[in-house]
Amino acid sequence: MSAAPENNRHRIVYFGTAEFACPALVALEQDPAFEVVGVVTQPDRPRGRQLHLHPSPVKETAGQLGLEVWQPARCRAPEFLGQLAGLAPDCCVVAAYGQILPRPLLELPKHGCVNIHGSLLPKYRGAAPVQWALADGEPHTGVTIMRLDEGLDTGPMLASESTPIWPEDDAQSLHDRLATQGADLLLRTLRDYLAGILTPVPQPAEGASYARKITREDGRVDWSLPAEVVARRIRAFTPWPGAFTFLPTDSRRLLKILSAEPLSRAGAIPGTVMKAGPESLLVACGEGVLQIHEVQREGGRRLTVEAFLAGFPLEPGTQLG
Repeated sequence: MSAAPENNRHRIVYFGTAEFACPALVALEQDPAFEVVGVVTQPDRPRGRQLHLHPSPVKETAGQLGLEVWQPARCRAPEFLGQLAGLAPDCCVVAAYGQILPRPLLELPKHGCVNIHGSLLPKYRGAAPVQWALADGEPHTGVTIMRLDEGLDTGPMLASESTPIWPEDDAQSLHDRLATQGADLLLRTLRDYLAGILTPVPQPAEGASYARKITREDGRVDWSLPAEVVARRIRAFTPWPGAFTFLPTDSRRLLKILSAEPLSRAGAIPGTVMKAGPESLLVACGEGVLQIHEVQREGGRRLTVEAFLAGFPLEPGTQLG
């Protein structure tokens, strides 16, 4: 593995927005082979009930590291491209940035733009590879380091590394593990790529799939699905948007399901409460039964099923929707 001489550090501009991109930014800044000469992230966005503007996780991390930050509304804007050219980057590193980079930007750095993607490409190209790998019941996933082209995660690959998906994983735990793994793999790959030792390899023609962006409605439990699939989707959509159903009250109160497991047993009409108490909540699915362990009522706190049923008893035969 080669490293840049101390007096000739590789100049890197980092593009990222979401939490997934933060570990790699920290790793690059701490590695003596690289000099992060600028960070590009999405503009501050309104959040919360007051809709105050909040910086992205990458902007906050860059500020802690003392790095200069740019927040163009469109990364293809000529003014921004001129600013980027002035930084004379050897390479741009991209992770969870949120915009597709145009050709003029891709061709601006001497060594192009390198991306960290949270799947084993070509499988799960797109915005939500972590969630859909969990929802689909994949036994493993991983990270890929690739050189960007104008397509959606279609560029040639520099390296990939797998990790198992454990039964206890949800989207947050798997996301965090892949973010750390991606940062480590980036450092091990980028030195050799910039030294000309690694050559990008085209992605396989077969096995490509698309991981579309998650919406809030994806979290609504479809009780007609098999219990095993429902349980996987609960893990896939934790923490956001959260798996939820509706209690049969006049106001249709939302109930989030935080943890559950599938049982292979005869059920009833999907969505029917089969048992409710004192410590067990069983709901029929299209195939099998879901045993729910932890829930959260709208506006409430996380509760065990025992605590929830003590304050909100449900009768067997109740229909969730």
